[in-house]
Amino acid sequence: MTALVILSAGLLAAPGARAGAQLYEPLSDSVRVALAAALRDRSPPEPRFASTMEKVDWLADMAERLPARHKPTHAERIEFLQMVRYEAQRAGLDPQLVLGLIQVESGFRRHAISSAGARGYMQVMPFWTRLIGDGDPSGLFDARTNLRYGCVILRHYLDMERGDLYRALGRYNGSLGRPEYPNMVQAAWKRWAYEPGPRLQQVSTPPPPSLPGGLTPTRGPSTLR
Repeated sequence: MTALVILSAGLLAAPGARAGAQLYEPLSDSVRVALAAALRDRSPPEPRFASTMEKVDWLADMAERLPARHKPTHAERIEFLQMVRYEAQRAGLDPQLVLGLIQVESGFRRHAISSAGARGYMQVMPFWTRLIGDGDPSGLFDARTNLRYGCVILRHYLDMERGDLYRALGRYNGSLGRPEYPNMVQAAWKRWAYEPGPRLQQVSTPPPPSLPGGLTPTRGPSTLR
């Protein structure tokens, strides 16, 4: 019987899910109420961008990096990235940091379950749904719900640690004081770094208008006399 239980747990746990176990810690009433309120807003996920050009460039760049195995269509990748950016910004987090954390935690598998029982993209432990949510852990497989929980929890740990990301990541993974997990996430964060590149230049510099006969105007002084 024990062997069967162990085997079943192994089948349920998604390969490569690296979550530890976020540890249950009693919350003060004020913190619990604030975290619960942070979960409830269901505004449309409209992330902020400096311009339409930046939006096009960022989404194109990030979409190319997502694993096609788990996000096979362009539409799926764009929808996912917009949710990630919105939830990260809403929690005051860098979207690239959140993408790096998801890569380490679940490898972008929506239904990943770790050996500790953490669920979804950001490997959220089910006790959080009882502590600050509706008590239904199955909701953690919903993409936006999981991202909302994960970002709110990471923000909570950052506030606890007064902005110390290294320690906040340790708390998120249940490995506070050990370097492996924070180092992995920060390395992944660097791999997701975004710098405006040729795409943005191409989008921001429209092609010159066509002239009759397929000619295009030249730049600089005219050579005609």
